[in-house]
Amino acid sequence: MGNSIGGRKKAKIMKINGEVFKLRLPAVTQDVLKNFPGHVLLEPEAVKKYGIRAEPLEPEEELKAKKIYFLVKLPKLSEEKAPRRSRSAVRMSPKEWIALRQRSVSELPGSGSVRVKMRLAKAEIEKLIEESKDEKEMAEKIIDLCLLNSGKEIRE
Repeated sequence: MGNSIGGRKKAKIMKINGEVFKLRLPAVTQDVLKNFPGHVLLEPEAVKKYGIRAEPLEPEEELKAKKIYFLVKLPKLSEEKAPRRSRSAVRMSPKEWIALRQRSVSELPGSGSVRVKMRLAKAEIEKLIEESKDEKEMAEKIIDLCLLNSGKEIRE
């Protein structure tokens, strides 16, 4: 004859504050959660691997003996959603974009003058000035030249 020790099968449940309680088996996740509404049970391996993104155990999932589970309260999601930034689906040419930008800047109160620094050859600028009828046409040609020099495509 020999001695035998029979221990009761229990699972350990640890709360977020460090308090541990044991649960007799057989038991399922739902048995624990009925006393803690708004909480979920997590496996330690899942917490170690995924952190806060760990998947909670299903309500009908059986708890295993000699295993530790974490009892965590689910955070409440706010009803308000932060506004999302979106881009316009409208495609604009660089000229249109600059015109829109100038229009929006001109609506702001201020001195009205804007200083822009560009590197262009004097001969090219002189040629553009001679070919242009007025200041607006000259400005458009200079912008086109700058965009060509920077390697950007100009759409008409």
